[in-house]
Amino acid sequence: MKPTIAGQESPETQDRSFFGQPKMLLNLFSVELWERFSFYGMQGILAYYMYYTATQGGLGIDETVALGIVGAYGGGVYLSTILGAWVADRLLGSERVLFYSAILIMAGHIALAVLPGAAGLAAGLILVGIGSGGLKANATSLVGTLYKENDDRRDAGFSIFYMGINIGGLIGPLVTGWLQVNFGFHIGFGAAAVGMALGLTQYALTRKNLPESAHHVPNPLPRSKFTLVGTIAAAAVVLIVLAVATGLITAANLKWVIVGFVVAATIAYFVVILSSKKLQGPERSRVFSFIPLFIASAAFWSLFQQQFTVLAVYADQRLDRTIFGWEMPPTWVQSINPIFIILLAGAFAALWTKLGSRQPITPYKFATALVVMGLAYLAFIPLSGMAAVPLMALAGILLLFTIAELMLSPVGLSLATKLAPEAFKTQMVALFFLSVSLGTALSGVFAAYYDSANDAPYFTVIGLVAIALGVVLALAAKPIKKLMAGVH
Repeated sequence: MKPTIAGQESPETQDRSFFGQPKMLLNLFSVELWERFSFYGMQGILAYYMYYTATQGGLGIDETVALGIVGAYGGGVYLSTILGAWVADRLLGSERVLFYSAILIMAGHIALAVLPGAAGLAAGLILVGIGSGGLKANATSLVGTLYKENDDRRDAGFSIFYMGINIGGLIGPLVTGWLQVNFGFHIGFGAAAVGMALGLTQYALTRKNLPESAHHVPNPLPRSKFTLVGTIAAAAVVLIVLAVATGLITAANLKWVIVGFVVAATIAYFVVILSSKKLQGPERSRVFSFIPLFIASAAFWSLFQQQFTVLAVYADQRLDRTIFGWEMPPTWVQSINPIFIILLAGAFAALWTKLGSRQPITPYKFATALVVMGLAYLAFIPLSGMAAVPLMALAGILLLFTIAELMLSPVGLSLATKLAPEAFKTQMVALFFLSVSLGTALSGVFAAYYDSANDAPYFTVIGLVAIALGVVLALAAKPIKKLMAGVH
């Protein structure tokens, strides 16, 4: 028998029954697939539902306000990962939080499907937002429990898991977009509810097979503090309701409110973790190393998530979607990126597996992602004078989006689980999702500056800034690696 490396199982004892990965990865892969089907299916038609006129089946909201709400909503989803992570780490454990969150998501899609007007929109987005936040961080954390700390299969496993996300992201907009065009928005939202119901059923039947660590509560909240925490939570809800009722929070400024909350939450989270007496050995240094990577991740997502704001309008108003005389629903454009992910995720997983310890360090991967995203935005410039942009041109740009995404997103999820202190396992994953939250909210902020009649200046500035940020991160890679204290 070969010797076992510290913190790693020997090859003979590793579970490799799912494409060389642990068998339970398939179960979590499937759950995430159906959740993403419902989430992206709903988000694919969300902007159009808000800014289309009543005669088109929409709510007639101003386009800029609608895009800001889409960004704020997306940011709110990732912001709520904080709540889901805290409940998992302090009260229920990741497994139970994931199950209850899936129920909330299904209820939210049902609300969007059956409740008319602003009431249905608000109820649906709140339920789906809170539920998705709880599910996202904990699903990722559960994948992390399948691997030992130094298992070289980890990044490859997360890439496979990420492929499941994108299969759902591919099918969801296709189904809801077709239903919306032919039967109306509420039928499209109903399909998202059905997809989530399938995912919930599948998870309920397989959840017992997760490892014991999935049910573990890493840092239980003392019962003596239950009343205090409940009072704080109730007060927060009351303050939010009052802010909305008095006009302090409006649809127009919601994106800025979310940005402010995310920045405050990020600072508070880093302070809480870094000041904790439970950090041991190199854990504090590793948390410090995550700060510049957090900033880089937020910058990346502020560009990538414009698929649901600026590019949604671009597909609706600038793109030639005619194929052999048939006009493709604009929502279907959002399935192009998942197609590329499905085609390329396996190649990236194989690449990281083959390279093993020789693969580029994470800061270099993040830097490359920013540079490629910058190039993608610069690629819009030659198209700015066209009356109708060819579909294949946009597909080529979205291929660059995909390459950048695969360099950062699954790698970032894996990194969060590797850098996480023992007492903050799920909450460290939530910190990564906070970077996604900030970037997504900023995608709604940036959308206000987009002018479809003169888009070259917008794409030029965004592209050049992204490339500059990537170069700066690459120059700082070695000091960041030192802070990572042995994590690759």
